[in-house]
Amino acid sequence: MNLPWPSFWQHVREDDRSALREVLTELLATGILLGDEGRARELYLTARDYQRELAEYLAPLNLDLVADPDKPILQARPVPGECGLTARFTKDETLLVLTLWRIYHDTRLERPVETVVVTANSVFARLKLFFEHVEPPRDSHLERMLIRLRSRQLIRFRKHEDSQRFGESLVEILPTLQRIIPFENVEAWQQQMDIYATSKPESETEDEA
Repeated sequence: MNLPWPSFWQHVREDDRSALREVLTELLATGILLGDEGRARELYLTARDYQRELAEYLAPLNLDLVADPDKPILQARPVPGECGLTARFTKDETLLVLTLWRIYHDTRLERPVETVVVTANSVFARLKLFFEHVEPPRDSHLERMLIRLRSRQLIRFRKHEDSQRFGESLVEILPTLQRIIPFENVEAWQQQMDIYATSKPESETEDEA
């Protein structure tokens, strides 16, 4: 059963209302709408027609609707210090996100590619390189973190069908990741990385709680 449509959105076309519900659900759940393919592309095109309405809806929650100028991405960005819906990462996830950011940055710097795809082994190796004093995650823990990042629209993750070859699983780093942690340059990334480089990781038990 659907609740009554808001009176302040009566001008929204009937055919667009279901899609607009999905758009808001995605923005509130993950903070990001990535409209690069399939149904997500249809939702993005609908959202683009109602950017003003979406922005006004999110504003009382202290969420700023930001449209990427180059990619089909809409982000509900929390106003720093004001929004109670700010997404949080565990410490282990933060190390992983920092690693993925640097892989994405370095790959795009070396050559202009549309997509950045690496193996789980490559991610693991860079984690150990950047955070050499931090115990790296086991495969099962890395897999859980990758699945969580996938649910937040930051990566695409395709696990190898053979569980003994997890390291060959593919991770596509999406441009949304650079939008959710928008470092201005490598120096800014390095400053953040240094904070965690010598800290102790959270235990897998604590991470699952």
